[in-house]
Amino acid sequence: MKQPERIGKYEIRRKLGEGATSVVYLGYDAFASREVAIKLIYPDVLRDKELGQQYRRLLLTEASLAGRLQHPHIVQIFDAVLDAEQSFIVMEYVSGGTLESFCKPSNLLPIERVVEIIFKCTRALAYAHRAGITHRDIKPANILLAQKNGDDSAGTSAMVKSTGDIKISDFGAALINSGEQTQTQVSLVGSPAYMSPQQLRDEPLTQQTDIYSLGVVMYQLLTGRLPFEASSHFGMIYQICNTEPPPPSMFRVDIAPGLEAIIKRAMQKELATRYQTWEEFSHDLAQSFHNTQLSAEHSAFPDSAKFEILRALPFFAEFSEVEIWEVVRLSRWSEITPRTVIIKEGEPGDFFAFLLEGELSVEKNKRHLVTLHAGECFGEMAIIQKGRHERGADVVATTTARVVTIPSQALQHSSNACRMHFYQGFLDVIAGRLADANQRLASL
Repeated sequence: MKQPERIGKYEIRRKLGEGATSVVYLGYDAFASREVAIKLIYPDVLRDKELGQQYRRLLLTEASLAGRLQHPHIVQIFDAVLDAEQSFIVMEYVSGGTLESFCKPSNLLPIERVVEIIFKCTRALAYAHRAGITHRDIKPANILLAQKNGDDSAGTSAMVKSTGDIKISDFGAALINSGEQTQTQVSLVGSPAYMSPQQLRDEPLTQQTDIYSLGVVMYQLLTGRLPFEASSHFGMIYQICNTEPPPPSMFRVDIAPGLEAIIKRAMQKELATRYQTWEEFSHDLAQSFHNTQLSAEHSAFPDSAKFEILRALPFFAEFSEVEIWEVVRLSRWSEITPRTVIIKEGEPGDFFAFLLEGELSVEKNKRHLVTLHAGECFGEMAIIQKGRHERGADVVATTTARVVTIPSQALQHSSNACRMHFYQGFLDVIAGRLADANQRLASL
């Protein structure tokens, strides 16, 4: 579609994006002296014999909200035109992009920032609920980051990442105090990955369906992955309705138990055990936000430094940057004092580790076997034997040491590429140790 010079009374400056049903332009409203975003619906979409009527209903729903939702964290709709020749929605222009870019392991937001964003979402959606509106399509693509300085050249810059405010958008799928309580429009509205079990089962919906969806968004922003992952929509729907997701701390170990409990409650399958109101959700987030701020003040080892340290280790030479970021989220970083027992003989193995600094002694029956130096891994048999392994020796710090530990279960839930690179690395380590052992035997 060729870019028009004007749409209605609005001057068109440039295209912002496009999808299967519409194109979005940056426009200028000379009467109000402001930039606006204009969503122009493709005419063929509304003329479609099978789906045209449903798309028209989505458009009418969004248009009906013009001037109705006045909240600092909701994108405001200014104008709407629906006719045979041209149908479009005019809304507030938000320059910072969506939260989608922060749903990757390599680009996660700080925990306290995620808590802040989700808290603001709860307040905005509580406001919408009081106005009789249930959004029904809460996902990262519909949550925008607004820049404070109006300079859209920064995109998802560090400034936006740390300080940009949020705006919830796209209320086209909303329920607005109507008798349509069972119409979920699953075929037209986004991905089932963010839908509650009730929405997928075509049951009557309340604010609790949005609470569930926002819980999924929170999970994804904190971990860089969806709570349920499947190769088909059917598989996804089955998991959402019947299985429990892995705990978020499995993929990002610095997530506090209290924060994990909030996500779990928001994503409860049964309505009776899910948050009943936005106010309950907000209250718990506010308390967690206070706690995460306090913990952040005591964290002096940023993820960027962890990334650089891991990338420099020979073990991770074949890992992609995305996979190393994944390891950063899976790992615990500790400083160990001398004579601390890190691994104890006879105990079940539930983690493996890397020595970053210092020296460790491998001992059996108090007898020294070998010294581990910086860059070496240990405890990997717990992974190779899939948790059935009992530790065969003690590993004791002989100096002050810095150690990175990775839980076995966390690795089992990591990406396939990351897991395969670990297995290959373990094989190389074992082969090297066997070669060293043969050399020592040969010298006897």
